[in-house]
Amino acid sequence: MDNNGLVDILVKKGTLKKGSVINAFRLVDRIDFCIPEQKNNAYIDHALPIYEGQTISQPSTVAIMTEALDVHPGHNVLEIGSGSGYQAAILSKIVGDKGKVYTIEYLHKLYEFARKNLESYTNVEVFEGDGSKGLKKYAPYDRIIVTAGAPIVPKSLAEQLKIGGRMVVPVGTKEIYQMKVIVRTPSGITEGAELGPFVFVPLVGKEGWN
Repeated sequence: MDNNGLVDILVKKGTLKKGSVINAFRLVDRIDFCIPEQKNNAYIDHALPIYEGQTISQPSTVAIMTEALDVHPGHNVLEIGSGSGYQAAILSKIVGDKGKVYTIEYLHKLYEFARKNLESYTNVEVFEGDGSKGLKKYAPYDRIIVTAGAPIVPKSLAEQLKIGGRMVVPVGTKEIYQMKVIVRTPSGITEGAELGPFVFVPLVGKEGWN
């Protein structure tokens, strides 16, 4: 099976729905973001190990989060947890040339891995640091996506959303997280849809798991 075969499966399951998201998944080949030992498994709908005990997320999980984030061309997007760079690459295809994706990674080896994988993506910038505190320099953001599980919604991230902006973040215990959609309104932060329980690596940092 190839990347298009994987996408076809996700479309058939109803996990991928929006045309812009489907197109982004077709343009970004997952095999390019797998470590050499896992390239034979690139098109299986499973999380795969990368480095430092971390994973490249299951394609269906990436699809669910991307659909819920509701990204549009021209958006300014922050990703917390670069990992392999796969999610940032997909977001870059949706925001297009007039948009920007900023992604921040806590672990140095993964920062280097993601930076290398994303070299050709001119609308993506990769940073190393504590993503639980966000990236204030380029705020406010239209969208924020958190690809690691947090004990609570990090306050700094919520404050870096634009009014009307949206964040998708897994919140819960280290065993299981509830995927939440958070919206910033003029009066504060409101919780929107819950997307169900998921397993994630923990968000490490000052406003994550210390």
